[in-house]
Parts: sequence; C-alpha cells; structure tokens
Amino acid sequence: MIPIPSEEYTKKECSCNKPELIHKAMNNINTFQCCDGELYLRGTDEYGKDFQVVFDAYNFLDWIDTENLEYIKEQLIKHIKEK
Repeated sequence: MIPIPSEEYTKKECSCNKPELIHKAMNNINTFQCCDGELYLRGTDEYGKDFQVVFDAYNFLDWIDTENLEYIKEQLIKHIKEK
C-alpha cells in the first residue's frame, strides 16, 4: 500500500504545492459521467473527502490517446514490479 502523506506534510514540504497549482490525490474513483461535452470523475481524496474533477470531453479524448495509455500502463507495471 502506498503511504498517504499527512495534510501537514502536503502543505509545508511538498515542492509541488505552488500557489498556482492544486495537487490532490484521487484515491478512490467512485463516479464517472459524461454529459454536455464534459467528463466528470468523482471520488475521495487522500484525506477521505469527496471531490470531483471536470474535463472537457473532447480535449480529454484528444490527450488520452493510445500512446499515452501505453505509457501509463508501462509506468504502472514498473511500479508494481518494484514493490
């Protein structure tokens, strides 16, 4: 199991938390919806709180092409094998 950082660590020490960047971990995707050209993913964050991300469906499909999916699979397999 991947350790979940404490909220204090995330706010103070994580170099990825720049004022213009929101960094959230969606640990459990529990809702998926596509409506009116928007793609919705809803789940819980690293603290168990519900949140939702909305994408433009066209841009999402344009970005998530076969090459990107293959890369994601390769990285996940690499991560699993390192465990």
